[in-house]
Amino acid sequence: EKLPGFPIVLHGSSSVPQEEVDTINKYGGKLPDAVGIPEDQLRKAAASAVCKINIDSDSRLAMTAAIRKVFVEKPGEFDPRKYLGPARDNMQKLYEHKIVNVLGSNNKLAQC
Repeated sequence: EKLPGFPIVLHGSSSVPQEEVDTINKYGGKLPDAVGIPEDQLRKAAASAVCKINIDSDSRLAMTAAIRKVFVEKPGEFDPRKYLGPARDNMQKLYEHKIVNVLGSNNKLAQC
């Protein structure tokens, strides 16, 4: 209230999706106690004065989970297109979920 229009940024606000952590651990990773910010709290923050929510750890988890899965299921694979494609697809799925269901920023481009 004292600084109207002042942008608020949440750093370290990844939700750490448990399904990604589980996949990483299933395929040889070791992230036993990884936790993040609950998505319902991020949704509330996004609806307030917060203008940016950093979720990089979620992105890295999604990419790592997909790559680990490919390397375990196809240990002879060395073509980056074969493991980076699934990683890209998994990250896209994550971002689509976050944009629509968590950050509430879908269909907002026209407002910029």
